[in-house]
Amino acid sequence: MSFCSDAGERDELLRRFALLSLQPVSDTSSRSAPTKNNKPPISKQDDSKALSDVLQALRKLREGIVASKRTDDFAIQAYIFCIRLSILVKHHESYHPAILHLLRRIHPVHRMTTVELNEVVSYLVLDTACRRNDLGEAFALRHRYQLKDSKINAILDALTHDNYVEFKRLRQRVDGHRAKLLEYAEDSVRKHLLKCFSRTYLSVDLSFLETSADSSWPQLTTEDGVGWELDGSKVIIRKVKAK
Repeated sequence: MSFCSDAGERDELLRRFALLSLQPVSDTSSRSAPTKNNKPPISKQDDSKALSDVLQALRKLREGIVASKRTDDFAIQAYIFCIRLSILVKHHESYHPAILHLLRRIHPVHRMTTVELNEVVSYLVLDTACRRNDLGEAFALRHRYQLKDSKINAILDALTHDNYVEFKRLRQRVDGHRAKLLEYAEDSVRKHLLKCFSRTYLSVDLSFLETSADSSWPQLTTEDGVGWELDGSKVIIRKVKAK
């Protein structure tokens, strides 16, 4: 509650949640950039502690709700808050079981609104398709809960066809929570794109490659393992062997 109260406005709270990280801190002196509402920046060294405290508090709250068998509006809102936060910090150990409990235990007894149900189901579908890499189950969940969402449909279609260009476009059009879930699939879809480049082109302009892959040349070589040759502004993918 202290963390949430200190942030103040909703946008600032979401910003701070998005900045939190479970990764070890290498530079404890670094600070986040100042915000337009002049809220004091959070230090990187406090990130893990703040995140751990908030997640632990929410876990205890969920345990209390489960133990008391509470199925009311408060239980629904507490679980949705936990799900949203855990997605923002990519802590699937928290949001995945929370989604399942909300859908399987709470919703059948005390119904969520249509908007709330669609939101939670969309998270489950995207998590299944992107993090768990199970497109078949994702389509089955969409059908089971009768989810009608054009963006979810388009994302599943892009993943089915390994269409990174469409995937990247859709990632920029969804809200922050869905975009976080899409991050799980980004590497695999981009690597498929790079394989297509490898099979199709002998050489391409560097700018075209970086724009298509939404990644810089250093990132492509170090993170994606691209072994192509850079010749000025042109990337040599394959060389034609002389006869």
